[in-house]
Amino acid sequence: MSLQEELNKIELVKNLGFIANQVVEGFISGKHKSPFHGFSSEFAEHKIYNQGESTRHIDWKRYAKTDKLYTKKYDEETNLRCHIIIDNSSSMHYPTLKNQSATNYNKIGFSVLAAASLMNLLKRQRDAVGLSVYSDRYEFYAPEKGSERHFRILIQAMEQLLEQPTVRRQTNSYTYLHQIAEKIQRRSFIAYFTDMFQTQTDSEQLFKALQHLKYNKHQVVLFHVMDKEKEFDFQFENRAKRFVDLETNQEIDLFPEQIQQNYKKAMEQYQEMLKLRCAQYGIKYVEVDIAKNIHKILQAYLIEQQKFI
Repeated sequence: MSLQEELNKIELVKNLGFIANQVVEGFISGKHKSPFHGFSSEFAEHKIYNQGESTRHIDWKRYAKTDKLYTKKYDEETNLRCHIIIDNSSSMHYPTLKNQSATNYNKIGFSVLAAASLMNLLKRQRDAVGLSVYSDRYEFYAPEKGSERHFRILIQAMEQLLEQPTVRRQTNSYTYLHQIAEKIQRRSFIAYFTDMFQTQTDSEQLFKALQHLKYNKHQVVLFHVMDKEKEFDFQFENRAKRFVDLETNQEIDLFPEQIQQNYKKAMEQYQEMLKLRCAQYGIKYVEVDIAKNIHKILQAYLIEQQKFI
């Protein structure tokens, strides 16, 4: 049995840190060969890379020419601070799964694994990371730190999100985004994982909250998490089905084909509005399909990181 087949059987709960490490290892050793760059302005010299050191300053161009790992030494360094926000409302637990593995997960499972992988990458770069989780309440908060113990605490907090699925928890994201913005005092990179389904559809209040996150020159990336086949394209077998709102428990019976075209058009318009408003506020919008590779999250982070520094 291959390593990949073994990973497919490993449950996310209690193994999140290990799986996230494998994701990052695959990302670094795969086609993404040049994501790590220095954070300071003045390059000093090269030195041979020693195993266990931060990968932040590896000179990937030199590696391509010499097949040897060297790091760039800088006269001054500053560390990046990152705060991860996870929407844990009931809609994020779609589709309902009994067990989630390294390759089979719902929206919250994808978000948790992506966040843990991002944390692993930050850890390798000696950066500080914090975490906020909310649903119908502010569930968890930890400020930005870089210790090993701190990383373990964050991993355990995210594993609990998989162990305790939320049931009929609605949310007004703007309420908690304002509270989170007030807590992040120092300039930080903010990664926000959400499906953008709100109890209230007041987009003005939501984007005022997102604009608040930009305060103190924070760099904000909104990862719009979706099961694109079902939630965006509405691809269901065309037979009578009962659809249940996970947050309000409201039910509706219909044949999917009856509304598929109008539904998809409405979703396209909503997504275009999100993209436009994010662009207006200087927020990076990233569409995330849970059927796709998590490497997209890491790549998006590394691209935006260069703008931040």
